[in-house]
Amino acid sequence: MMFLFNEILYRPLFNLLVGIYNTIPGHDLGVAIILLTILIRIVFIPLSLKALRSQKAMAEIQPKIQGLQVKHKGDKQGLAQAQMALWKEHKVNPLSGCLPILIQLPVIWALYRVFINGVKPENLSGLYSFVHNPGSLGNIGLGFLDLAQKYPVMAIIAGVLQGVQSYLTTRLQKTPVAGVNDAAAKMTKQMMYIFPVMIVVISWSLPAGLVLYWITTTAFAIFELVYIRRRYQ
Repeated sequence: MMFLFNEILYRPLFNLLVGIYNTIPGHDLGVAIILLTILIRIVFIPLSLKALRSQKAMAEIQPKIQGLQVKHKGDKQGLAQAQMALWKEHKVNPLSGCLPILIQLPVIWALYRVFINGVKPENLSGLYSFVHNPGSLGNIGLGFLDLAQKYPVMAIIAGVLQGVQSYLTTRLQKTPVAGVNDAAAKMTKQMMYIFPVMIVVISWSLPAGLVLYWITTTAFAIFELVYIRRRYQ
């Protein structure tokens, strides 16, 4: 399993990062990380858009689901069947919103390994034969960041951006019917405040290279959310 992980995810991403590093002017590792992150997000755009549309569709039929909950109170089987029929009628899959996250988790782990271990000179032997071995990758990114060090200010930026993303996601999912206040909505609202704090705490002890990835991917996600709201609302 680890061999497959290395060959399918870690090694290709590692080689792609070094390839970008070799190509860009100035050979800036920070710029290479940003470009690699954007490239990965572009690849995931179809899945991300599908998930966001599914979340919005689920929010729109939420009042009908609440009506079914009242109608089938005490009848779990009847409620489940009615919900399945409603989802099928509106062509909504409640699990589709989780798919991009599940797919991206191993990618994030592979990137973590790339940024933590892959940039070390002794690991450059893992490059493909057609990728130039630069001998070493400079730790300085964007001209001033030591990507191997920790920067609390970057952790705060990551948390703020995560808060913006959570807020926009909540706005996208918000049902237009007044008075809706179910358990899922409450949990979503709580996570809007908790998750950014978690990101700050986690990023506080991570090297800047990995936090730079998270900042870039979150900024891209915000762009996607803004596009979805303008395109479909």
